[in-house]
Amino acid sequence: MNNDSQLAKEGAIIGLLAYTMWGLLPIYLKQVSDVSTTEILVHRVIWALPFGALIIYFRRQWYEVRSAFLDKRKLAWLALAAAAISVNWLIYLWAVNNGRIFEASLGYYINPLMYVLVGVLFLGERLRPWQLVAVTLATLAVMILSISHGQVPWAGISLAALFTVYGVIRKQINIGAMPGLFVEILILFPFSIAWLLILMNGGNAIFLKYSPVMDGLLILAGPITVMPLLLFAIAARRLSLTTIGFLQFIGPTLQFLVGLYYGETLTTAYKICFALIWIAVAVFIYDAMKLAKKKPLPIESTGA
Repeated sequence: MNNDSQLAKEGAIIGLLAYTMWGLLPIYLKQVSDVSTTEILVHRVIWALPFGALIIYFRRQWYEVRSAFLDKRKLAWLALAAAAISVNWLIYLWAVNNGRIFEASLGYYINPLMYVLVGVLFLGERLRPWQLVAVTLATLAVMILSISHGQVPWAGISLAALFTVYGVIRKQINIGAMPGLFVEILILFPFSIAWLLILMNGGNAIFLKYSPVMDGLLILAGPITVMPLLLFAIAARRLSLTTIGFLQFIGPTLQFLVGLYYGETLTTAYKICFALIWIAVAVFIYDAMKLAKKKPLPIESTGA
């Protein structure tokens, strides 16, 4: 086996692990379901900081972090990205803790198709025939779900939209995945500390009050947030974007299966919706594989 093949094999394993961690995240969140959504969010940020700092140290990427703070334009973009991803995380946490894992899964299935729509609406790109089929099927799926349930699946659509916005913003910035995330965490850190103190002073925080096990689980939110991104960043250097585009559907598929495990109701509308989404995904992957050498699939990921 030559070196390129070995790197690709290792990249596939590492990428699979990253997306598996993202896909199984709802299991962790169910273990801390007694904690409020906002408290879980701030713990993700607070404990991601020291863990992220260790990674930055061992990867010798402090110069990228420093350069971001010296570049006002870059810092402004990263602040906007931090706002987008924090709201994305908040909605995801709310969806999982309110029995809407299926809807969260739906959001990450349609996310790649939103990238395509952004290209058409804002970058003057044209939909290729198979892309048009995939987008049409996904739109039909969302419409069927909305009509049947009497409301638009706003959480899923918001997750997809915010993650797309985040990806587009990050593509404007010349900074690595891990340094970029670390700067975003640094931006969010003061607000997270302030909110945690407000919760604790008001007697509304679980941290340091419930049990050492729960405290440990909340501290674990940091590594759980950062580790998949690190693995993704390593895999992305060893794999084609088409392969990464295929792997990214592992996350929402596992989330869907987790939703089944926790007994979420798979209504007829959801069955039809996901059937159409899976066909759309298959069409999307087929189109991407055909044209991979001409125009790689645009992917920017930080997961849930």
